[in-house]
Amino acid sequence: MSNVQLSKTGLKMSELTGVRSIMKDIKETNETDKPRDYVNVSAGNPLVLPEVEALWRKYAHELLDGQEFGEIIGRYGSSQGYEPFIDAIVHWFNAEYGWNLTKHNVLVTPGSQSLYFMAANAFSGPDEAGNQRSLVLPLCPDYTGYGGVVLSKDVLKTYKPTLDIKARHRFKYRPDIEKLTIDKSVGAVLFSRPCNPSGNLMTEQEVDRIVAMCAEQDVPVIIDSAYAPPFPDMVFTDMTPVWGENVIHCVSLSKVGLPGERIGVAIASEKYIQLLEAFQSNMNIHSSRFGQALAARAIMSGELAEVSTNVIKTFYHKRFLIWESALDRLMPDDVPWHLHVGEGSIFAWMWFKDLPISDAELYVELKQEGMIVVPGSTFFSGLNEPWSHIKECIRISLTASEEELERGVAILAKVIARVYQRAGITTR
Repeated sequence: MSNVQLSKTGLKMSELTGVRSIMKDIKETNETDKPRDYVNVSAGNPLVLPEVEALWRKYAHELLDGQEFGEIIGRYGSSQGYEPFIDAIVHWFNAEYGWNLTKHNVLVTPGSQSLYFMAANAFSGPDEAGNQRSLVLPLCPDYTGYGGVVLSKDVLKTYKPTLDIKARHRFKYRPDIEKLTIDKSVGAVLFSRPCNPSGNLMTEQEVDRIVAMCAEQDVPVIIDSAYAPPFPDMVFTDMTPVWGENVIHCVSLSKVGLPGERIGVAIASEKYIQLLEAFQSNMNIHSSRFGQALAARAIMSGELAEVSTNVIKTFYHKRFLIWESALDRLMPDDVPWHLHVGEGSIFAWMWFKDLPISDAELYVELKQEGMIVVPGSTFFSGLNEPWSHIKECIRISLTASEEELERGVAILAKVIARVYQRAGITTR
């Protein structure tokens, strides 16, 4: 792009940031080194599960044979979204959680990434008076995509968590709410629950405290619920979604088998929905109506919630338990490895205390042994203070097969033992 004259925004948006730079290397590795049988535990794509695909095939056939088909794909619609889909969202969340929503509380976007982009830039950045308003991430590591939704790196402000050591080889991140500052300089707060990449789940009490602090300053709290109930319900412990007057609750249908249809949903107070709908109207008119029509039918029949809980959740929870069990059997006990407790999502998160090499160097050594992971430092966007922990973690995708997960742990155990022994570090 050296010959293209770009604006400041163009330069920021053209950066290959976060995990995408790693995925570029992984893509090139797979294209140029095909004879090698890699254990690839890097992918963020959900698997196409047969029961989930069958659900969408059924409703696609129904839609294709129905009289509404031509109207759905052949006409523009409201920027707010396809009305039967909005009605289905309102019905389900009111019935499940008693939220008392109306259709004015819902906006459908082309995927949740575009929703975070719109919300981040509607509330944060320079205001009319020229004051810079921050987008605050109260807990890290968090979704690497948040680093790409702001138009300036200076906008993002991230807080370091506390590390709760749960057992010898287990730990959990907790938000350090006592250090969290919410004042007039904050435009919005954003976090995922459960979290990509760590699978961490903020407690309802922690979320309530953050929401209350933000309410005092009229700051919106954007909660990324891409893995949360009611769909896809990839949560392995008790969880209740949180909603309030200053909460923008964000739902994605990517993890229920529709990533290609790009469907995100914002549930919020009408004042936020009106603002974001205007933003969307200017940016992309509206989201795909075909995917919304499929989802409306699956929600109202109850099948989407049933498949989420009984198929998707069960599948990924089993994968996590396989990874966890293999770690306990195969990893060297005399080095300080830690697995984040499994609370949800499609990932496992590993921390190697006092890792003698960087996470990027560990990525290279693992790849040389036939295993591809994602270095953890890409998930600490906006954290400016020095912290060795940032370069001591890796993310593991649970989309690999059971056999690949077992092989992956064997490779990881071999490499980690070698790395620590080479540095003369053992901890008992």
